Amino acid sequence: MQDPRLLAKPPVCRLGCLVLVRNQRGDVLLVDPDYMDGMILPGGSARPNEPPHLAAARHLRADTGLIARLTDIIAVDFTPADRYLERLNLVFDGGTVPDSARITVPPQHRSGLLGARFVPALDLPAFMAPSQAARAAEALANRSVPVLLHGQRAA
Repeated sequence: MQDPRLLAKPPVCRLGCLVLVRNQRGDVLLVDPDYMDGMILPGGSARPNEPPHLAAARHLRADTGLIARLTDIIAVDFTPADRYLERLNLVFDGGTVPDSARITVPPQHRSGLLGARFVPALDLPAFMAPSQAARAAEALANRSVPVLLHGQRAA
């Protein structure tokens, strides 16, 4: 049974779906958006009713050309409204890619990205805004939590 009061005015909250990918040295993959100061983890917002692990995989592929099966969350970060709407950011474990992995960033006019690069974990604060670097550091330090869809592990 659906209660119309619950559907009348749903809360506005964006869902950010980010991916932490490392190379064999443990460096973290960052992308450089032209609309922000500093670099960020690859990812973006989920579409309505899009499972977050699929949204993260979609953005990772679009931003970097990397294809990953994302099954574990390594950080959850709530960001209150400031100049943007409030948002809940999920950071997925993108695993480790071989040093030979090819990173392909689409042209800036299509992607809004200036580039991508692997950055040593200790150097993240020099490349990222403080809140972004803190999120990445927490994700690096945490154990994973499985992604569930209706109580079942996401495939």
